[in-house]
Amino acid sequence: MAQNVEIKAHARDFVGQGEIARSLSGGEPEIINQEDIFFKVPEGRLKLRVFTQDRAELIYYLRSDQRGPKISQYEISETNDPVGLKNILKSAYGIRNTVIKTRHLYMCGRTRNHFDEVDSLGEFIELEVVLSDSDLLIDGEKEAQKLMDQLGIKDNQLIDVAYVDLLDSKCV
Repeated sequence: MAQNVEIKAHARDFVGQGEIARSLSGGEPEIINQEDIFFKVPEGRLKLRVFTQDRAELIYYLRSDQRGPKISQYEISETNDPVGLKNILKSAYGIRNTVIKTRHLYMCGRTRNHFDEVDSLGEFIELEVVLSDSDLLIDGEKEAQKLMDQLGIKDNQLIDVAYVDLLDSKCV
């Protein structure tokens, strides 16, 4: 499985922190509209990330729910039939919930800086330091912490769960 080190935080100044990310990345963000359909699975998280009616990714990932930099292991497969795949997965597992967001993606070296506007939840910042097989976890954690410092992300802004978990807790 591929790996990254990631953090997720509430944005305290979405526009201002976005300007810092733009400066660090040296360019404008890529704007990506995403619909993440999560399925009920016994372990990890399985989602179908839909970009358009004929383009999506099936993503399975394992990540502990903890604040601060954490390791995420994942596998991704692309599909050009999101509706068909969704119907099969819905029949097999059932749908847990759906996360709809607009993502502003700034690349800073190997780190994906996501500035997410999530429907029903608000504005968030997610950092993903992509690791190669030879990278050490500690190096990814240091890189994430450095970017947190540069972006002004404080420990009290960190969240330990996925957007789908936040949505699920709103429904309870």
